[in-house]
Amino acid sequence: MRLSHVSQVYGGITIVVALAVAGFSTRDRWIVLFGSRTAPVKSVEETNAPAHDAKVLKLSPQARKNLGLIAKAAKPQTYWRTIQVPGAIVDRPGRSDRGVTAPAVGAVVQIHAFPGDTVKPGDRLFTLRLFSEYLQNTQSELFKATRETQLVREQRARLVDGVKSGAIPESKITELDNQLRRQSAAIQAYRQDLLTRGINPTQIDRVAEGNFVSTLDVVAPPSDFGISVSDAVNEAKDVDARESNSAEDADSSEARIQSLKSKSPNPSPLYEVQTLSVDLGQQVQAGQLLSMLSNHHSLYIEGHAFKQEAPFLEQAAQSGWPVEVEFAEDDHKHWPPLDQSFQIRHLANSIDAVSRTFDFFIPLTNQSRGYESDGQTFVVWRFRPGQRVRLHVPVEEFKDVLVLPSAAIVREGPEAYVFRQNGDLFNRIAVHVLYEDRLNVVVANDDSITLGVYLAQNAAASLNRVLKSQSASGVRADVHVHADGTVHAAH
Repeated sequence: MRLSHVSQVYGGITIVVALAVAGFSTRDRWIVLFGSRTAPVKSVEETNAPAHDAKVLKLSPQARKNLGLIAKAAKPQTYWRTIQVPGAIVDRPGRSDRGVTAPAVGAVVQIHAFPGDTVKPGDRLFTLRLFSEYLQNTQSELFKATRETQLVREQRARLVDGVKSGAIPESKITELDNQLRRQSAAIQAYRQDLLTRGINPTQIDRVAEGNFVSTLDVVAPPSDFGISVSDAVNEAKDVDARESNSAEDADSSEARIQSLKSKSPNPSPLYEVQTLSVDLGQQVQAGQLLSMLSNHHSLYIEGHAFKQEAPFLEQAAQSGWPVEVEFAEDDHKHWPPLDQSFQIRHLANSIDAVSRTFDFFIPLTNQSRGYESDGQTFVVWRFRPGQRVRLHVPVEEFKDVLVLPSAAIVREGPEAYVFRQNGDLFNRIAVHVLYEDRLNVVVANDDSITLGVYLAQNAAASLNRVLKSQSASGVRADVHVHADGTVHAAH
């Protein structure tokens, strides 16, 4: 009984060992069998693997219109790196404004020009009733000297015959001639004094006859500059060429031209009464300011820079580099092109104690146009003192580079990309950015971009998002499938 049990145990062990040996010897077969069953799991993992880094996207014509895409050929050019400096338009001292003062003591009895009115040199501004004792004495002395001269001349004429006959010595005639010369010098001095007081030659002639001047007209001073008035008809045609796209616009433009013809400005030099400093009936002293006249034809662009920017500004001023000016609130569509170069004239040598900035100045020639209303001509200036500007002062030159708008570049970490258009396809290309500001990006002209290819000028960020969306879908945009089932890449 015991022997039978032992033999069973040894028999079971022998079977287990035999199975183990058989399994080990046939392991190649059953491992392959089990491996083929697990293969689909590996295929699923590969299917869930991340998609490849796509570089090409496809857009329909409608999508390009929705994005407002603009593509231009890549061309090398020269670009200036600039610093941005704030500024404002200011009056040019001694040129833009001119004060009118009272020539003598008097009272304002009439005001002929009010703020906003335009006057020409020689036009009446004020009428003063004279209270000046000095001016009255000068007129009296002129009248006396004139009458004395007439009496001396009459006396000399009576004595001429006596001198010829020998009854009167010749020295008497010589004495009268000397007296006439003294009176003539006095008369000339009195007349010049009255001229400086604002009395015109015709009035002075009446004073010499005994008709004294009791009122004085103060007129606009002479001018050494004129306003630059635009040709209204040419301007209207320029505006029409830029804006009119239909027959209705053309009709309205023609009406605008006729309107401007009827309102053609006076091309002569004009002043505008800016401020009025006295009231009607007010007594004024000699030299007191009566009003301020302005003419904004010659202005300054005043920039405000910090001390650390002084070397850049000094270099730009010495080299005569042109400064780009952005005018705030400028209605450039309704004005002629601003055909002038802006260069720094001079730099201030003092720093403002509050803002800690120093100023520099750029001459500006203003544009204007006029219109008539109630028989008067009024002038409208394109640029006005106080108007804000942004100045781009050149500091460094980049040669043989590609310049793109800032919207043409998209960044991902250290990488910068642009998009090359090829029909409906857009290829993303990595580029090297040399410089970037608020408006433009300067890209190195290396082998990354072929000259002459068309690059998207805007919507780069939107194109990059579309590219990632198409890449995540697993469908490449740069391949297409033929009817026979073959797959080809885009050419």
